[in-house]
Amino acid sequence: MSPKRDHRAFAQRLSTRLSSLVFLHQLSLALFLFCCCEPATIKTVNMGTIFKAVVLPLFLSSLLLSLVSSAPNDGLFRIGLKKVKLDPNNRVAAQLESKNVEALRASIRKYHLPANLEDSGDIDIVSLKNYLDAQYYGEIAIGTPPQTFTVIFDTGSANLWVPSSKCHFSVACYFHANYKSGKSSTYKKNGTSASIQYGTGAISGFYSNDNVQVGDIVVENQDFIEATSEPGLVFLAAKFDGLLGLGFQEISVGNAVPVWYNMIEQGLIKEPLFSFWLNRNAQEEEGGEIVFGGVDPNHFKGKHTYVPVTKKGYWQFDMGDVLIGGKPTGYCSRGCFAVADSGTSLLAGPTTVITMINQAIGAEGVVSQECKAVAQQYGQTIMNLLLAEARPDKVCSQIGLCTFDGTRSVSMGIESVVDKSNGKSSGILHDASCSACEMAVVWMKNQLGQNQTQDRILNYVNELCERMPSPMGQSAVDCGRLSSMPSVSFTIGGKVFKLTPNEYILKVGEGPQAQCISGFTNIDIPPPRGPLWILGDIFMGRYHTVFDSGNMRVGFAEAA
Repeated sequence: MSPKRDHRAFAQRLSTRLSSLVFLHQLSLALFLFCCCEPATIKTVNMGTIFKAVVLPLFLSSLLLSLVSSAPNDGLFRIGLKKVKLDPNNRVAAQLESKNVEALRASIRKYHLPANLEDSGDIDIVSLKNYLDAQYYGEIAIGTPPQTFTVIFDTGSANLWVPSSKCHFSVACYFHANYKSGKSSTYKKNGTSASIQYGTGAISGFYSNDNVQVGDIVVENQDFIEATSEPGLVFLAAKFDGLLGLGFQEISVGNAVPVWYNMIEQGLIKEPLFSFWLNRNAQEEEGGEIVFGGVDPNHFKGKHTYVPVTKKGYWQFDMGDVLIGGKPTGYCSRGCFAVADSGTSLLAGPTTVITMINQAIGAEGVVSQECKAVAQQYGQTIMNLLLAEARPDKVCSQIGLCTFDGTRSVSMGIESVVDKSNGKSSGILHDASCSACEMAVVWMKNQLGQNQTQDRILNYVNELCERMPSPMGQSAVDCGRLSSMPSVSFTIGGKVFKLTPNEYILKVGEGPQAQCISGFTNIDIPPPRGPLWILGDIFMGRYHTVFDSGNMRVGFAEAA
């Protein structure tokens, strides 16, 4: 940090300390006057009473001053989070929104990034987001005097947006706080248009500039989006007004500087990092806390395991294998990528592994006819090739369901299967067959490693086909079976991070009507960008998470 920033930070701390001293002095004086100044009608005063009246305020003043001088001045800024229970009505809204989710997932390879990104072939995780199940919110304020908003602090995006008072044609805007630029003396006009695509629709509007208050931190001259359009039922039902992105500028729409960048640039925080503690105890009202400028030792146990950020944009890092009931799946034995994302409630991963998890926990999804057809028609052939020690990544190309690009099997694509007689394409079905074959290879290889019989392996593959995730990516489980479900673990930095059923199952509602939802959903991102896992609030609630931009790393430790 530059000397200029050090001086500003020191002046800020000094001002705070002096204000505390002045307050305590005034408090002591008030106590003295209250205790000593008797009404004029009283003519006799006991000397002991005077002594006590004088000593009491002086003692309180000394005590309070000592408390101030001994209070931890750690330079940390804490933002309390609110937690809300999952709402079954919100889930209905999402289902109404998701008629085209299947098509959305089928086109996952075609997501576009903001124009400022150098690599246009990257994956835009923001466009996958569905904030339906978001449970953790915090308050910020924009403008002078401050206008308060409830936002999701989202490490998986980088922009700040709130509804605008100029939002007239979206019903959602009428149910949330609106920013009124005319009522802020620090507002500066920008006017550049902006739009952000999410999994359930887009928000659009224009950029403005104003002061943004996050806890006790006031960030000056912050660009943010005034949303003038919020289509869809999800934004209408949402408990939050807007979003505050904590990702890197590389994924910022319009290349706007993120709020946390300006905290560092303006010398407002002690260290260039922030940390999340999410309270997963359903019985407690406290939602958790974000700490800017460092970590609170009361939020975690033991030491953090740190891994380097491998690609700026999202907080992305390398991840090892996934274990079910302590047994490796083998899917990420060669390595996977993972993103720590506070704006995602669930754990998202490749369909291959999610299906294995669903089978292990008894989750009920939508039957995949394509998966079963591939298993029935090609199952034995795949088995024979694996037993003959064929390369797993070439098996599906050898039987004609995929092509091989030299490193891995890939879909043959729509163009290769166009029926020129009618112009119709069966490319989507062929793509599904290729994916089903790749999954079958992984499942069989896993079972062969456990010395299972061929009949048992073929039956296992059919069972997994029955457990394919639904188009919504969510699967129901029996609430009464939690105690018999296995743990699911992730290998990060050589350490195994375990989740128990009570930690990865979401409970919606109360009593006999309660529903239990698997905390795992599917997302398929091919190499070289994948396979990718998104570790959302379910994981971050179990493990205190540090986002350290100064050292370009992410750290995890058991949450306190």
